[in-house]
Amino acid sequence: MSIPFIRNHQYNVIKRQTEFLLRTLRTVADRKVLETVRYRAALTITEAFPSLTEDQRRMLERISTFETAYEFQNYLTDLEAYVEPYPPITEKQIQKLFPKSKKLKVPDLQAIDFRFVTYLGWVDVATNRLFIVYPHEGKFIGIEGRITPTNKKGYCMFCNRHQELAFFTVKTKSALPDNYSSIGQYVCIDNPACNQSIADTGSLEKFIFSVLK
Repeated sequence: MSIPFIRNHQYNVIKRQTEFLLRTLRTVADRKVLETVRYRAALTITEAFPSLTEDQRRMLERISTFETAYEFQNYLTDLEAYVEPYPPITEKQIQKLFPKSKKLKVPDLQAIDFRFVTYLGWVDVATNRLFIVYPHEGKFIGIEGRITPTNKKGYCMFCNRHQELAFFTVKTKSALPDNYSSIGQYVCIDNPACNQSIADTGSLEKFIFSVLK
């Protein structure tokens, strides 16, 4: 039985290194350069994990032995069995995270492949609000704010992908009673694509926890 140990953002690191290594094999003939790239690809992948068993490390480091697109694709397909899905969540749990949103429109949870989700995000077009649910230490954190399309491309704070952006503004409560401020960042309009690209949760968590202070 496969025991999941790869989170979505780590799987994205693996995909990125697989694509880079395959592209290098197709364009570079120097064997020394190729060996260096192979080594760096395997190292980048293993460094994305805080801890690994020896079997897990060997499984991931297989990337350095492949030559063909078929082998790389099989590698990624095999690793899907070890991807740890987003924790189970229900519509009622989501609604409790946003008690002020009485008519909250929750996405169709049955249609989501939660293996490839780092954060659950969706836009309520009627209110121009972005909702984010993030799992942390066995609990779910919910934040919401206004989303404003910018009609320009740039780098998303969450996934660092160059894509069409929107400005996400979240109100935060200060230490003074009834005194509010706001924090804003540029993020992807396309949340599923953002999840498929995010390779590090640092910026996402920094933003979420700055809102909660």
